[in-house]
Amino acid sequence: MTEAANKPHPPASTVFVVDDDDGMRNALRRALMQAGFAVQPFASGQAFLDGYRPAPPACLLLDVKMPEMSGLEVQTVLNERLIDLPVIFLTGAAEVPIAVAAMKAGAVDFLEKPFDNEVLVARVRQCIATQAQRSQTAEDDGRYARGLALLTPREAEVMQLMLTGKTSKLIARSLGVSHRTIEIHRGRVMEKMQAETLAELVRMELSGRIEPRRG
Repeated sequence: MTEAANKPHPPASTVFVVDDDDGMRNALRRALMQAGFAVQPFASGQAFLDGYRPAPPACLLLDVKMPEMSGLEVQTVLNERLIDLPVIFLTGAAEVPIAVAAMKAGAVDFLEKPFDNEVLVARVRQCIATQAQRSQTAEDDGRYARGLALLTPREAEVMQLMLTGKTSKLIARSLGVSHRTIEIHRGRVMEKMQAETLAELVRMELSGRIEPRRG
């Protein structure tokens, strides 16, 4: 087990799981219950909305692509009802741009399938902790600003395309360079911005700490 997965989570933390796939939903339930969370599974977005009762601290694992009511539609209803529930979207590789759009609508994070259970548990705990600690420190602000200042103009350009959810292959095609070159730029962007995941990079942008480079 990783150190992050072994960290204690707040007492009575609840995870709402919404996925139309029975196998995935049951697997998520087992993994989260084993980690000590209270889990409330739902087979559809409408079932979740009908059965939801506030249970803080909590978070929502929400599949992007579901029949009848998509994950984005569920998120829209939550926003309309002013329900402050942090959302982690579950996506396939082809749905990453949708997940990025979801984060811009208020989602906290997204996980690409397939994912490791330890990663899942760690990200859920981080999500719940984020809900309790929404304010960022001045030290974080300085770190992000310093990272941005380190980017070259091309790295900043690549980062802006990354933030739309584009794959390295699509970015390479847009900029007329090789896939390998973009992979190198992506690595340098993540290193300089001190972001471990694309989702974290998106959160930086949404918090207003990343501005497009000019020139």
